[in-house]
Amino acid sequence: MEIWYNPKCSKCRIAKEAIEEAGLAYNLRYYLEDAPTEAELRDVLTRIGLEPWEICRTGDASGLGVTLPAAKDEAHRDEWVAALLAHPALIQRPLVVADDGTAYVARDPDAVAASIEHSK
Repeated sequence: MEIWYNPKCSKCRIAKEAIEEAGLAYNLRYYLEDAPTEAELRDVLTRIGLEPWEICRTGDASGLGVTLPAAKDEAHRDEWVAALLAHPALIQRPLVVADDGTAYVARDPDAVAASIEHSK
């Protein structure tokens, strides 16, 4: 299991603690320092079943000086991926990639529980 982790994020810390309590092995990926490659990001989007704009912290964009793509549609998908790659702080956290190949935005207890269940 891998957690795309930001130690300053309370949701990341909560997810990490729940995974530790479940006794599961995991790898912390400090994704702000070790940003995903395009292939990794696209793989996670496929696993999680979401579009790049659905895992984007859009409210943080202006504070980072980032102009996001004009539309949330297939025609602008590559632009959204590029924005997330250029500014990994915009990626929703924590992202948990379970051992069975599924992935979750683990911001709530149900998503954390699902990621744990899929890694047992």
